[in-house]
Amino acid sequence: MTADAGGKVRDGGAPPVVDRITVALVRKAVEDLQDLQEETGLSKTDIVNRAISVYKFIESEVRAGNTIYIRDHKTGETQLVRFL
Repeated sequence: MTADAGGKVRDGGAPPVVDRITVALVRKAVEDLQDLQEETGLSKTDIVNRAISVYKFIESEVRAGNTIYIRDHKTGETQLVRFL
């Protein structure tokens, strides 16, 4: 166990909770979230936190005028990734 700057004890060095929100998910998002939990073993909270960080990275890159591609290493095919 470790203590944060405020002296609160927390397990495993996990960051303290800073904000809580309630989100209404569409059916597809619920299914995708469940799939990700099964595939990764991560909690819903971890998946959502990672998704927000990835989205922030993508938004920053697009705003900077950069382009995002995905390359299939088996075929060598490259595809442009667009977010609407």
